[in-house]
Amino acid sequence: MHVELEKVFTRPRTLRSVSTHYCPGCGHGIVARLIAEVIDELDIKEKTVGVAPVGCSVLLYDYLDIDMYEAAHGRAPAVATGCKRVHPELIVFTYQGDGDFVSIGIAEAIHAAARGEKITTMFINNAIYGMTGGQMAPTTLIGQKTTTSPMGRSAEQAGYPIRMSELLATLEGAKYIARVSVNSPRNILQARRAIKKAFNTQLEGLGYSMVEILSHCPTDWHMTPQDAAKWVEEKMTPYYPLGEFKTPEET
Repeated sequence: MHVELEKVFTRPRTLRSVSTHYCPGCGHGIVARLIAEVIDELDIKEKTVGVAPVGCSVLLYDYLDIDMYEAAHGRAPAVATGCKRVHPELIVFTYQGDGDFVSIGIAEAIHAAARGEKITTMFINNAIYGMTGGQMAPTTLIGQKTTTSPMGRSAEQAGYPIRMSELLATLEGAKYIARVSVNSPRNILQARRAIKKAFNTQLEGLGYSMVEILSHCPTDWHMTPQDAAKWVEEKMTPYYPLGEFKTPEET
């Protein structure tokens, strides 16, 4: 007897059928799929434009089947602002790492949110510079060892890690700000919901939206993927608590 099985799980249309170049255990691949799933669900593939700058984020061009810009390091919000103002009918998002978004690009990030630019940012926080060799980032935790802080980050020498979600949530132009994680199945589902809310905030023309995503970097943390996922839970989440910091209802 022939039984035809119904396919209930497949590759999103917006996600290209290629192998990724991310390190084993990296969270970037999970986030790329979540973005693709949400774009498909909202049926906005043909009018979505992504902007990715320098770093691991630049690889996203190879994986999403949408139009994309490449921006100079840290300048993705400025490029996205120009695109959205010229073509307000498009859905424009930036895809940025912590070194890019919180270090060299922090001025563009803050002012885009302050102006209430109708763009969306996906901000990957793995507490380190991933692609360029594992240097200390503005999000590196106190005591965390990197190639440029081999004895551990010191507050006296380098200051304290920047909590970007809490900072942007204070700005009037920011309408949806959330922090999620992709270190467990439950957190991945919550991350998908936040990404969808962020895109909907833009679709409704409300203002700036940003989702901060805690991600693991086994290669530069010198851990197994399992230990890296555990480190996110035990070390990163206490300093970077998960949740929605601002929603359109609150504004």
